[in-house]
Amino acid sequence: MLTTMVSTTRCWPSAFSRTLALLAVLALWAGCIAGAQAGSIEPKSAQLSLAEEGGYVLSAEFDIDLGAQLEEALTRGVTLHFNLEFTLSRDRWYWVDEHIAGHVGHYALSYNVLTRQYRLSSGGLHRSFATLGEALRVLGRVVDLPVADKSALKAGSHYDAALRLALDRSQLPKPFQLDAIANKGWQVETRVLRWRFAPTAAGQK
Repeated sequence: MLTTMVSTTRCWPSAFSRTLALLAVLALWAGCIAGAQAGSIEPKSAQLSLAEEGGYVLSAEFDIDLGAQLEEALTRGVTLHFNLEFTLSRDRWYWVDEHIAGHVGHYALSYNVLTRQYRLSSGGLHRSFATLGEALRVLGRVVDLPVADKSALKAGSHYDAALRLALDRSQLPKPFQLDAIANKGWQVETRVLRWRFAPTAAGQK
């Protein structure tokens, strides 16, 4: 009986120490997750106007903050993909809203370690920048983007416009997609900008 009691007493501190160590690791891991700051994409302004060619164009501006974790991933070779989504609809009291026009643009932001430059791509167009700030300013600026034919909108009618620029997390490497579920450092908060648009005979806002 005495031998059994001594053996149990000796094992207890070791098991207790392992439990404390595990709790410490979990606490540290949870603290890292809680301390990681999510990035953000905040729409500052947006407007529709009638271009000289006759169609409606979109201009907008966004403030973009990727957050420290995504910025580091970018410099380590992870390409970040973004979607610019715009829709224009009209209320119908007797049915669902009528879809008038829409646009989805895709952008890719990457970093070249050899040239130490950031590259922003959209379709077949590419631009290089010396700093991340310059690349984000261009990514966050939309200038005269064609979105609707002149004939699609009627003067005097009211339309609902919605615009969003967002990180496409589905394009991240698979391990990062899973990590983004719990880790705020891999998330970029975004907001949809909505406004009412009423074209005049001259096509002004």
